[in-house]
Amino acid sequence: MANPLIAGKMFVIDQSRCIGCEACVQACEECGTHRGQSLIHLEFIDRGATTQTAPMVCMHCEDPTCAEVCPADAIKQNEDGVVQSALKPRCIGCSNCVLACPFGVPKYFALPDQMMKCDMCYDRSSVGLKPMCASVCPSQALWFGTPEEFDATRRGELVFEFRFGNQLVPTKLATVVDHRDDGPIDVLAEAPKRWQDDPFGLEEDAP
Repeated sequence: MANPLIAGKMFVIDQSRCIGCEACVQACEECGTHRGQSLIHLEFIDRGATTQTAPMVCMHCEDPTCAEVCPADAIKQNEDGVVQSALKPRCIGCSNCVLACPFGVPKYFALPDQMMKCDMCYDRSSVGLKPMCASVCPSQALWFGTPEEFDATRRGELVFEFRFGNQLVPTKLATVVDHRDDGPIDVLAEAPKRWQDDPFGLEEDAP
């Protein structure tokens, strides 16, 4: 797998910590390379059953599908493994990348006629500064730091792989899980029961 570090630090998502405040969404607009656009997704898990939300930024796949399907060769992966927005002079606005991304990350914007996506605020992260979203997240669901800092201050283990059916997708970003030995995160598998589904143990005490 590619080196997950940028300037000695790694980007981590712990979706169980998300409180839905949308601070990350607002901060994303402030990144100098985003042209005032928010490129982060804040997903609602199941509006009818829970208030739980989950942030989704680009996972920066080791072998990015968005770049593979781009007919104009507009999407580039830099030397640090960060997958960047489509190059404006090359992008033809076909939205192939939007449809192909397994994480649903790229966004097509009609005004610049360009696909844009999370680039991990590379102007910041490449010099060791936190991406804008991670710099404002009050619950640290989005986190940027050294592996040593993670081990000293955080719970859970890190996974850098997702499975979509038979497709294994290694990523540069890490996702926090309870047990890394369970293997890649299987997106199509039935989700196990989470504490958020019954935070007060009411179902367990029911007759």
